[in-house]
Amino acid sequence: MHDPHSTTLPPRRLLPRTLALLAVLLASIVLAVGLGSVFIPPAEVLGALWRGVLSLGSGAELSGNDIIVWQIRLPRVVMGLVVGACLSVCGAAFQGVFRNPLADPYLLGVASGGALGATVGIVAGWPRSSIPLSALAFALAAVGTTLALSREGRRFPPTRLILAGVVVGSVLSAFTTFLILRGEDRARQVLAYTLGDLGFSGWRDVLTILPYAVIGCGVLMALARALDTLQLGDLTARSLGVPVERLRLLVVIAASAATAAAVAYVGIIGFVGLVVPHLVRLVWGAGHRVLLPVSALAGAALLVLADLLSRTTILSQVGVVTTLLGGPFFLWLLARGRSD
Repeated sequence: MHDPHSTTLPPRRLLPRTLALLAVLLASIVLAVGLGSVFIPPAEVLGALWRGVLSLGSGAELSGNDIIVWQIRLPRVVMGLVVGACLSVCGAAFQGVFRNPLADPYLLGVASGGALGATVGIVAGWPRSSIPLSALAFALAAVGTTLALSREGRRFPPTRLILAGVVVGSVLSAFTTFLILRGEDRARQVLAYTLGDLGFSGWRDVLTILPYAVIGCGVLMALARALDTLQLGDLTARSLGVPVERLRLLVVIAASAATAAAVAYVGIIGFVGLVVPHLVRLVWGAGHRVLLPVSALAGAALLVLADLLSRTTILSQVGVVTTLLGGPFFLWLLARGRSD
């Protein structure tokens, strides 16, 4: 019998590539923290990070560039790391559980549902700490609607799934636009939100979404072995003791929670969950025990670099950058699927 775990690279090839990815991730953090209206050299960035860590224990006051690093740039970078990791892990999990290479939080309507929930909270003036809960409720409703519309018996055919997700996402986006027009005094904030923006991120926001992100992604990674077995088909997975329907429900809930956390404060950032898992499969293999954590690292690095590009060029919104990168990639996937 085919072993689904054999799709992962052997350790002697896995380790160097993972270390290289970690180096890229660390470099992207230093670069993103150092570049801005005030340039801070990499050595000084590392020094500021170290002094900030020491001050947490000693209570010492920060000064000079240390304040820029810890109070202005680092919260934005950390938010990018969390959001990029969440979207990438959720995309890989959705693609695995539905066995559909085009599935991701953006295309299944989950991100649009979360964005609508957050927009409702922003326009209504709800406390900022309640935004993730509102986003989660709407994200779950959106993915539930997508699954109900696309279901054929116990199956979720890829084409119907994507079409249903696009329709649900479009309808929810229309509601979001309506709310933007209604809430004129908050229009700029909400418009920036719908285009995807890390610029409003603070430490309080990061700490608010972190539990949702950690629990959601942690559950998905704990299900990696079951997701690998599911790639052999529903019948085989059931014969090997995998409760397929319960697994799908658990993955959908966990991924929706993590996606809602990701979009709660930064808005819709499309295609990260689609692009990153595919790139990771090409380099590291398709086994979910490696795919999910490596996607988290790669997605974090990608979003930090995309945000850096957005704030140092005329593109201005990180969601615009990821869409410009992900749109052509999506078309390439469609073309490759047709040729196969």
